[in-house]
Amino acid sequence: MIKITEDIAVPSPPDRVWEVISDPKEVVACIGGAELGESHEDGSFDGTLVVKFGAVRVKFGARVSLDLDEPAREGRLSARGKDGQGATRFKAEATFGVSDDGNGGSKVSMNGEITLSGKLASLIEAGAGAVVSRMTKEFTAELIRRCGGEPEPAPARKSFWARVRDWWRRIVHKGQNEQEGVRSGKAQ
Repeated sequence: MIKITEDIAVPSPPDRVWEVISDPKEVVACIGGAELGESHEDGSFDGTLVVKFGAVRVKFGARVSLDLDEPAREGRLSARGKDGQGATRFKAEATFGVSDDGNGGSKVSMNGEITLSGKLASLIEAGAGAVVSRMTKEFTAELIRRCGGEPEPAPARKSFWARVRDWWRRIVHKGQNEQEGVRSGKAQ
């Protein structure tokens, strides 16, 4: 079983944060690898999530139910599903709420449990801590951005090889400029 307990500080008013956190489309947009699927007559909807566990990528499909208590700014999420190969099944239950932090911002509290069964259950449970931490950081940054609390995040750092390539171009370009200066008589 995987337990998740998170408190997220968002520098935006609770009404704005609730507006985002209570909208499944907005929440899915805050989670990398997540997609919202078909809605059903009972109010539930389909969704998918691709999660990376080390070198293994697992795509989960689920049927999700969401119950909201608008005045209290609280919600309950239930999901059942399996990975794309049917090797692992899961059941998830979570509660969440938005409260005033007393400083003009908000606190989003989330508590949940995920129960796994099947071939990949032990692998997923073993890597869950790191995956939950990474996903929480990404979710938090995007939630804050969508609520208007901060500007767009800084661009991702370039790979080592991209930095080497850029460095090489600067060196070559600088050398060409120096040679042109010598030819024009400007260099000393």
